[in-house]
Amino acid sequence: MKTNEFFQSLGLSRVNLYIFLASLAVITIGYIVMALGDTYDALSLYVSPIILTIGYVIVLPASILYKRNKNK
Repeated sequence: MKTNEFFQSLGLSRVNLYIFLASLAVITIGYIVMALGDTYDALSLYVSPIILTIGYVIVLPASILYKRNKNK
């Protein structure tokens, strides 16, 4: 079974892969921002948890749940 057939059997498309890669980038940026700040810095306490939450709760599930409209 080819990779493209495998993704289509799961109901995933190339757009899902791009959204997934974007979520990995957002999550990586969140961890990098967390590492840049000190322990009690605003970056570590406020900004990076918001970025990580967006990556884990919004973008990553969107990569799984996105379905292209076949009528167009």
